[in-house]
Amino acid sequence: MSTNNRIALSSDHAAIPLRQAIAAHIAAKGFEVVDIGPTTSESTHYPKHGAAAAKLVAAGDCRLGIILCGTGQGIMMAANKVKGIRCGVCSDTFSARMIRQHNDANMLSLGARVVGEGLALEIVDAFLSAEFEGGRHATRVEMISALEG
Repeated sequence: MSTNNRIALSSDHAAIPLRQAIAAHIAAKGFEVVDIGPTTSESTHYPKHGAAAAKLVAAGDCRLGIILCGTGQGIMMAANKVKGIRCGVCSDTFSARMIRQHNDANMLSLGARVVGEGLALEIVDAFLSAEFEGGRHATRVEMISALEG
């Protein structure tokens, strides 16, 4: 499959069940899931999992990424340290759509202790179905990218 259909997926130990539900959900929709774990509930550190997924997206190995931890905040912060990544944490479908349409976000972060499975799947669908609108938003995205140095 082409990288255009590949979605990087990672989490810390707190979000394994939700990550697995998302993996099954998006695979059923025809996406190729690149699930980089973890696979056990042993405590692990979210920064390494956020960075690992972000590196796949930044390198072009995956078109988009979805990452999860307890709140979605910490893993999102780690992912955003990788050059070329624009990741937003969302707990509603409107924000998930807007980060794609207006911010050209290439990663979505979710809090497994914040949203339930049903809402999480709706947020993922909103994120994956939206496309960057360009236009006036392109200038702003360029300004964000320029901050990376």
